[in-house]
Amino acid sequence: MCQLLSMNCNTPTDIVFSFTGFSERGGRTDEHKDGWGIAFFEEQGVRHIIDDKPAVESPLAELVKTQAIKSKNVIAHIRKATQGEISLQNCHPFIREAWGQEWVFAHNGDLKSFAPELTGAYRPLGNTDSELAFCYLMQSLTEEFGAHLPSIQQVRQFLKRFSAEVAQHGTFNFTLSNGAALYVHCSTKLHYVERGYPFTTAALNDDNLAVDFSTVTTPQDRVAVIVTEPLTNNEQWTAFAPGELKVFVDGRALAEAH
Repeated sequence: MCQLLSMNCNTPTDIVFSFTGFSERGGRTDEHKDGWGIAFFEEQGVRHIIDDKPAVESPLAELVKTQAIKSKNVIAHIRKATQGEISLQNCHPFIREAWGQEWVFAHNGDLKSFAPELTGAYRPLGNTDSELAFCYLMQSLTEEFGAHLPSIQQVRQFLKRFSAEVAQHGTFNFTLSNGAALYVHCSTKLHYVERGYPFTTAALNDDNLAVDFSTVTTPQDRVAVIVTEPLTNNEQWTAFAPGELKVFVDGRALAEAH
C-alpha cells in the first residue's frame, strides 16, 4: 500500500528534512514507486505538486528537497497502486473546495466493495478508491453543515463517525486539512512525533542526513510530524491506535473535548 507524511506547525516551516527521507521510500528504500505528491498551505492558497514517476526519479521531488517551501500544514504521499492505473489523476493528495477553502486529502489503504452514491458536485477525476472516498467525505461534510463552516471540534466529531463507516470496507488511514487544522485517522499504522524546545538532533532512517534543529528554530517553535513508518532513528515516535482520530493544531495534538 501507500505511505503518508504530514506536518503541522505553529509557524511556517519547511519539510525538506522529513521529505528527503520519505521520498527515498518512493523506489529506493521501499517499493512505493507508482507516483507521489505534496501539498503546502500558504496563506489562502495551496501549492500542489504531483508526479506519476517514482519519487526517487522525479525532478519535481528534487525541487521540493532543495527549495525550503514554508507552510504550517503539509500533506505528502507516495503511492503503491492497489486500485487505478499509474497516472497523474490518480496521484495523491487530492484537493476540493468547500466554504471558500481548499481541503486536501491523502489516503493509505484499500477499500473493497465501496460504492457510495455521489449526488452533488464532488466527483472523482481518476479511478481510485481513495479519491472516491474523498469525494464522498466532502459531499457528506457539506451536507452535514450546510452553508456554515464547521468548527474544528465539529469536523473532528463528524470524521469519527465517517471514518468508522468507511473503514468497514477496508484500510482507511488518511490525512485531511483545510489549513486551520490537520486531521489524521489511523486504521492500521501511523506514527507521530512532536518537536519543541529544547530541540535536538534528528537522524533519518532512509538517508544519511541529520539535522540539529536547535540551530534552525526558536524556543517558540513547535512542529508535529505524522508518517506511516518513523522517519528517524533517534526520536521517540508515538504509534496511533487502530481506529484513532487525532487533530493537530499549532504543532501539537489537541486534547479531546468532553
